[in-house]
Amino acid sequence: CLNVYTHINRQDLLFDSISDPIVNPLMGWAPWAIVKQSAQPHSLVYADLTWRDFEPEQGRYDFDSFEEKQNFDYWRAQGKHVVFRFVCDLPGSESHMDIPEWLYAAIGGNGDFYNNEYGEGFSPDYSHPLFIQYHKQAIQALGERYGKDGFFSYIELGSLGHWGEWHVYFESGIRRLPAEEIRNQYVQHYIDAFPNTFILMRRPFNVAASHDLGLYNDMTGYPEDTYDWLRWIKYGGEFDETGEQNALTAEPDIWKIAPIGGEQTNNMTNEEIYNQNLDQTIALLKASHTTFIGPGSPYNVKDTSFQKGLDQVVSTIGYRLYVSELQIPKEIYFEDSIEGVLQIKNDGIAPFYYNWPVELVLIGSTGEQVKNFPIDLELNKVLPGELKKYYFNIPLDKVQNGTYKMGIAIIDPMINKPAIRFAMDNSRRDLIQELGEIKINRIINW
Repeated sequence: CLNVYTHINRQDLLFDSISDPIVNPLMGWAPWAIVKQSAQPHSLVYADLTWRDFEPEQGRYDFDSFEEKQNFDYWRAQGKHVVFRFVCDLPGSESHMDIPEWLYAAIGGNGDFYNNEYGEGFSPDYSHPLFIQYHKQAIQALGERYGKDGFFSYIELGSLGHWGEWHVYFESGIRRLPAEEIRNQYVQHYIDAFPNTFILMRRPFNVAASHDLGLYNDMTGYPEDTYDWLRWIKYGGEFDETGEQNALTAEPDIWKIAPIGGEQTNNMTNEEIYNQNLDQTIALLKASHTTFIGPGSPYNVKDTSFQKGLDQVVSTIGYRLYVSELQIPKEIYFEDSIEGVLQIKNDGIAPFYYNWPVELVLIGSTGEQVKNFPIDLELNKVLPGELKKYYFNIPLDKVQNGTYKMGIAIIDPMINKPAIRFAMDNSRRDLIQELGEIKINRIINW
């Protein structure tokens, strides 16, 4: 009889996903943090920092100037997250160095001033023991400041090469990057300093594969360079900067566990990327399983002639989580809890990589939250095209009889509030997704 009752009393609620563009945490455009105004909505900002600015005097780290320049208080107040890169060599329009004077003296000036088609600057000797030692200390200081609360969500592992992209224009006479054994020491500095933050590398180096690091492509949208980058990921092979034959590891499925990002190419116009060649752009993004694009991005584009293309890109990249089905009782008479089944799907091209807390919520007649019940859903394992089924049991202690709606919310630990909009129709502004209705009419002394 109980099985018959359970079957009759059960409701199977089915839901469809929407295809509208959604601005959700940790995905989408990632414009420069120094620019407060953006024509396109975003949840990420990009901040880079030169060693020269960070440590003007040995052992004195200038966090205040960095944070003020990057508007960190402003972005924190808005609940934005940061893509960060530490750099030692930014080619510019005049002769300069992006490492501190004291460090230049400490390494005996070892390195190369250059003036080539990239610009002018100084490429230091990355194999110098003191350079490596002081680099470790600088990254440790950054980790102690930014590696704890999730504000820095993605670290693009820079430090080496022009723009921190792990390449130098050695054809112009600059010494090449050091060998793998030395390069890996720089990677370890980041891994030690940011153990809870996703770290991304420019290429699928062996060390990236061994530590499940993400990747970034700073030529996003440009077919030739992106095809090369995708070949590295699929086949591995030689690192042409140093001539090491097996420096790259094939890891075509790395996107399933670590994020893929990068900025938009500057070899093509916004019109070409998001209008004329939109289908090509979408295909490249899908092949890359891209989660974010920045800092180079169309964040300042106000031209409505290709807004449709921009919206299509935002609707494609990253994750798009939604509830496909909820099974719950219609009414509670005798039970001390609500037992049910929740099914989650992902219509995007990438997972949500952080395992943020998920709560089921009982909602009262006036929209108030009556009971919040954490569930261990493992969001980071909801892969595109797959279904995640979760069985739950919500105890009803201190819940009064009445009619309630059941909702679900994903909590950003940094702000301790619901932060992710499901790819579903939802009328609530607090990002709790309402799913269905249940009556609680418990007979206490049955």
